[in-house]
Amino acid sequence: MSKTVRCTVKNRQRVRRAARALREAVPTVLVETTPPVRSKHDAWTVDAVLQDTEGVPPDVLRELALADLTLQATPTQTEHQHVVAMA
Repeated sequence: MSKTVRCTVKNRQRVRRAARALREAVPTVLVETTPPVRSKHDAWTVDAVLQDTEGVPPDVLRELALADLTLQATPTQTEHQHVVAMA
């Protein structure tokens, strides 16, 4: 197995683990994972829509940090907070 494949598998696992943790940590409307071939960020991505609009909660930041994901700045929407993070 090449290093690139191992890295891709590891990144996929990190993103999926973070997605599960986000679903459990805070009220969410939607949590999705996207592979690099479909992500506009060219990386494994977790995309979450949170019910809270008052910014990104500390629990979310903690889970992203534990998964060693990079938070992408996204604008707040009227009713929900949108969070995008990449491996």
